[in-house]
Amino acid sequence: MNFKEIKVSEFNKNPFELIGQEWMLITAAKPDGVINTMTASWGTMGVMWGKNIIGCVIKPQRYTKEFVDSATTFSLSFFPRKFQDKLIYLGDVSGRDEDKIAKVNLTPAYDGQTPYFNEANLVFICQKIFAQDIIPQSFIDKTIGNWYPKSDYHTMYIGEIIKILHEIKI
Repeated sequence: MNFKEIKVSEFNKNPFELIGQEWMLITAAKPDGVINTMTASWGTMGVMWGKNIIGCVIKPQRYTKEFVDSATTFSLSFFPRKFQDKLIYLGDVSGRDEDKIAKVNLTPAYDGQTPYFNEANLVFICQKIFAQDIIPQSFIDKTIGNWYPKSDYHTMYIGEIIKILHEIKI
């Protein structure tokens, strides 16, 4: 796709629909340039610490966590619905086991050192500004623990939105 950068104030999509129903790929690169990605449908958008932010969560066993932990930036890529099968695959298969990005024929692109995908229709380039493990002692609503039968609590990452790339319709 061809992209144009838009201002955060121009972003007008429903984050509940975008994250919860359309899903996203969390993508980062290790210092050696190797990239990995995973599908996610949990996250948040808003303003914190005077910055426009987007948050995502990653479980400890996910290979992508190593990449986000070692990087200073990450991207969140959103796709047209016709990519749903590819997103399911990228969420189910580990990059430890195969080159899953090549298998689904996605084309990595870069904004500086931050990888994203040419086939996306919306990309957030984020500077990692916060990371914290979620701990069960913080659950006020104790039913949240039901989401963690294996006690594999997520790490929450908050990124400052550095750039939003939106597809140009031709």
